[in-house]
Amino acid sequence: MADFNWNDLRFFLAVARAGTLTTAAQRLRADHSTVSRRITALEDALRVTLFERRPSGFTLTAQGERLKQTAEVMESAAFLAQGMVADGDLSLAGAVRIGAPDGFGSCFLAPRIGTLCERHPELEVQLVAMPRVFSLSKREADIAISLSCPQEGRLYARKLTDYRLGLYAAAAYLEGHPPIRSRADLGGHSFIGYIDDLIFAPELDYVETIGEAAPRIKSSSLVAQLKATLAGAGLCMLPAFIAAGEPDLVPVLAHEVAITRSFWLIVHEDLRPLARISMTADFIAEAVRREQSLFLPPPPVPSA
Repeated sequence: MADFNWNDLRFFLAVARAGTLTTAAQRLRADHSTVSRRITALEDALRVTLFERRPSGFTLTAQGERLKQTAEVMESAAFLAQGMVADGDLSLAGAVRIGAPDGFGSCFLAPRIGTLCERHPELEVQLVAMPRVFSLSKREADIAISLSCPQEGRLYARKLTDYRLGLYAAAAYLEGHPPIRSRADLGGHSFIGYIDDLIFAPELDYVETIGEAAPRIKSSSLVAQLKATLAGAGLCMLPAFIAAGEPDLVPVLAHEVAITRSFWLIVHEDLRPLARISMTADFIAEAVRREQSLFLPPPPVPSA
């Protein structure tokens, strides 16, 4: 064990979670050769093979799987120690990675997160706004915004808010197409929606809400759907908090076509003691609470 370097376990965990040296190196902010060298050094020190090297990537061996469990316990202990000592004065410094659906991340959080950085100049916020599920156990994010509450794992979750979605179209589109007075009128119109096999959460499957209409333009990105809708390409189910910022959008059948979904904020239990994590989570929750009317606006008054 004289040659064993505890720090090599960071590189081991990064490769185990990423599956490739390149991705692990990016997450560690190191170069490819350094990661490879540290993995080899760890294997030499332990006198075992931890990974099977394949053209498609790195796969853990049986010994690697056993080491991963122990290394994650050590990682958790390191986070706890940092939380008790380094962040004991509640100063915010270092990086916080937030994983969020692209609509919430790009349209709501991005315009507001700068306030947190102004308050704490030594804080680095990494906002990953993508249509996907983030794994906190694999450290893909420190804080995740999800459409559902996790049912397993050492995760802390709190509900941020319910939010309402409705059918919208650009004013120019409605002016150039047949009027929509009821669901029966939707059949002759173009729709914009998600790509079926790329829907990353069941809560995003809105097809039954609309009815018979099948989207002709599809995208995995809600922001892309929004841009297509603004350009007059068709009708789209959009969150009210996004539509509120687009004066060119007009609600369609607001009293007949509407659904409610939820946002959850999730943090791994190991990271909760860290001041930069807990205070960033509190900032997000407070921003949502302060602008609750964006997410759940009062229903429009029916026309006479």
